[in-house]
Amino acid sequence: MLKIAHHTAYTHPLPEGHRFPMLKYELIPAQLLYEGLVTRDQFFEPGLVDKEIVKLAHDATYVEDMLGLRLDAKMQRRIGFPMSGSLVDRELYLIDGTIQACFEAMEHGVAFNTAGGTHHAGRDFGEGFCLFNDQAVAAAYLHHQGIAKRILIIDLDVHQGNGTAHIFADHPDIITFSIHGERNFPFHKEKSHVDIGLPDGVADQEYLQLLARELPRLFQEYAPEFVFYQAGVDVLATDKLGKFNMTPEGCRKRDELVFRACRDFQVPVEVSMGGGYSVHIKDIVNAHVNTYRTAIDLYDF
Repeated sequence: MLKIAHHTAYTHPLPEGHRFPMLKYELIPAQLLYEGLVTRDQFFEPGLVDKEIVKLAHDATYVEDMLGLRLDAKMQRRIGFPMSGSLVDRELYLIDGTIQACFEAMEHGVAFNTAGGTHHAGRDFGEGFCLFNDQAVAAAYLHHQGIAKRILIIDLDVHQGNGTAHIFADHPDIITFSIHGERNFPFHKEKSHVDIGLPDGVADQEYLQLLARELPRLFQEYAPEFVFYQAGVDVLATDKLGKFNMTPEGCRKRDELVFRACRDFQVPVEVSMGGGYSVHIKDIVNAHVNTYRTAIDLYDF
């Protein structure tokens, strides 16, 4: 059975007109249920992760300042959200959701978190609507506990996973792979283990050919025991912040390539949703739901 982490706290109130599409975290599970792709008993509710686990990937002072709501105004602007205790709790739920989804993935092959993919948060900073980095914390936790020694983080959001790269820049066992828009945010790129920056306007064929070539090489060279997939849908041509020219079908085929690689190499994969900023929220939600649909089909749930 496909298991999915979800918490009502994922949908956090924002000021009217804020550009972050927070509503999608309410709509994704609703659409999955409406289409009959999943049942309610496939969702599980995470708790608040312990701060000491967060510190496995983030600087201790940064974590304590975040939890104590002591971030300076500059850092708050860099993050882009009005800070509050409930917002910080949301991030702690997100992280626990991703960690618990890892254990479900180990049992079932793949598992999801309806939110997360907060890949712009680095070791001692937040950025781009990301306070903490859920997949980085989960990867550090699996490694620290000896659950998985070799870990691959596949980041296919249109924006580079700069925070993830920052956290694991010198790590020999947690490998970061990012395909992103070279001229898009963040304008200062960190160094992933493998970075592929693409020009504006990239369409389905070029992107998919590239990914199909790179994935087998990554699995063969690094032999991961666990994979994290950041499945941002801001690669769509309809995305306000994306600058790529991919179709919904191209985005779905991207997901299929990742899941086939994980399945063929028999490596469990946790999936966090990542970004999506299309003009119409239905385009965002449908693309995310396609990621679930693709996993359900390929893993025969």
